[in-house]
This record gives sequence, C-alpha cells and structure tokens, in this order.
Amino acid sequence: MTSCDVTVVIPTRDRWEVLSRAALASALAQEQVVHEVVVVDDGSVDGTAERVEALGDPRVRVVRHEHSLGVARARNTGLHAARGEWVSFLDDDDLWSPHKLCGQLDAADAAGASFVYSGGAAVDGQGRFLFAVSAPDPRELTRLLLRWNVIWCGCSNVAARTELVRRLGGFDEQLFQLADWDLWIRLALATRSAAISEILVAYAMHEQSMLLTDRRDVFPEMDYLAAKHSEASRMYGVDFDRALFTRWVARGHRLAGRRREAARIYARGARRHRDLGAAVRAVGSLVLSEPTIGRATRLAGFEERSSLEKIQVPEPEWLSRYR
Repeated sequence: MTSCDVTVVIPTRDRWEVLSRAALASALAQEQVVHEVVVVDDGSVDGTAERVEALGDPRVRVVRHEHSLGVARARNTGLHAARGEWVSFLDDDDLWSPHKLCGQLDAADAAGASFVYSGGAAVDGQGRFLFAVSAPDPRELTRLLLRWNVIWCGCSNVAARTELVRRLGGFDEQLFQLADWDLWIRLALATRSAAISEILVAYAMHEQSMLLTDRRDVFPEMDYLAAKHSEASRMYGVDFDRALFTRWVARGHRLAGRRREAARIYARGARRHRDLGAAVRAVGSLVLSEPTIGRATRLAGFEERSSLEKIQVPEPEWLSRYR
C-alpha cells in the first residue's frame, strides 16, 4: 500500500448544506483506512470551496473549476488529483457506512480484484431507509452490465485501483447521466471484480437528484452507450434493455411532476417495445397519483421491471447517524 490507501472524490456544485451533512461527513467518518478526500467544486457560487478549506482537516483538499464543466469532468479532475492507490467516488448527497472503504478493500484483496462494490440502500431526503439492493454476482457482472446498470448507488459505490481507472480514460465526458454505467462496463471488461454483500452505501432519492432536475434528452446517451459497447454485446450475446431504459426515463419525469412528458415517453416505449405495462403507466401518469399508479399496475399484472434485486434486510444501523 502507498501512504494513502484511498482517495475519495466528491464532485459538488452549490450544495454545501447537502455536502456537509452527507458525503463529506461520510467520507471523513471512514474507519481503519488511510484516506484523503478531494472535493471538486464545479463552479460553485455559494462559497463551497472556502467552507471546505475552513474545516482545516488535513485529509481534505479542494480542487475548483471556475465555471461548471459537468459532473463527468469534475470526477475526472478528482481522479487526476488522487494520491491514493485506490479511488472511490461519492456523490455529494449519498451516504456511506463507516466501514465502507475498509470492507471493500478487504474484499478486493481477498479476491485479487482491481475493483469492488457492495450492496446498497435507498433513503429518502431525510435519510429514512426505503429498501435495500443486493450486490450482483461478480462472475456474471459483465453480462449483467451489458443489459442494465446493476451496481446500485452509481458513482457512490465502486472503489477501483486508481491507475487502472486512469488507464481506461476515466469517465467519458460525452455522457452526463450514464457515465458511471459506461465506466463499470469498461472495468468489468478489463479486470476482475469483487463484491461484498453488506449494505455499505445509501443512495438518496429526493427531488433534487440529477435524474429529476436535468431536463436534457437522455435517449441519445443510450444510443451512444450501446454503439460504444456493441462489440462486447455481440461477444456476450446480450443487448441493452431499451424497454427498461424507457421506463426508467419516464419514471424520472413522473417523479419530478412532469406528467405529460412521462406519459409521452411511456407511450413511446409501449409502441417501440410492445410494452403493455408502459401503456398502462402512460395513462396512469396523466390521471393517477404516484401510489395509485403502483397499485393499479400491480393489479393489472404489470410490475415495475428491473434487473436490480431488492432484498429484505433490517435497516442498517449506521444510517441513524445521518438523521
């Protein structure tokens, strides 16, 4: 190991209140590991950089973009600044168990792996536990990723060897919503992975998430991702799940209150993919409340499709420290 085992990279922009109580607190609470935290201030105007520096914690560094360059560029800036042998990314609103880094590094070492991930939880905007998702089997990871992004909590879950991520080119800056999925595919194709079943990460589901606030058309990204990995898809005999992706996009619009846009995209999925469940949701998005849509589709036999396996576990004890 180097003198710094892990660099934690946290991109942020104008969200000091969220950053300070969630990601930064989680990163600094890590136990049994030598680590540093690189906060990448992507053009904030709320004094984020100055506030981080005012903490006076020698483990924390700030790298600042004078103007916002986007989250993929911000993550790459943190990657290039990293001094740790491993790098782990953390979105500013997500949460970690204090044992996240040491647990994952131990699992990677035991498996001889160069990147590692764990099970994860979903929490609401107040940090209340919603559900848990299992860690996919590393033996099937590449095939699974070529269908759907099965690593829960996106960029807040994976830890990987820093030089490997650099060699692979880091995050593709042509992507904004799917950049993590693309990198996980490239890592899975390049090296051995390891998984730990323990719930070590929590993804915050709230109205300010990028999925809900970013209005850019994400379908060209899916086309780009599929074209980029078309050879791997042919080799593994699996296709990206466009019907599931369409539902995911529509649901984001629905949760953000953009009912007409959600209905339009559900209807598009119903036509293109012969997805009757999407047709039911298209109508429901216009006339039903969110809980009623779920009940209606279940009664009609059209459950929400997913490749993510939810598991029945008690709320992780560590979550209580963030409430």
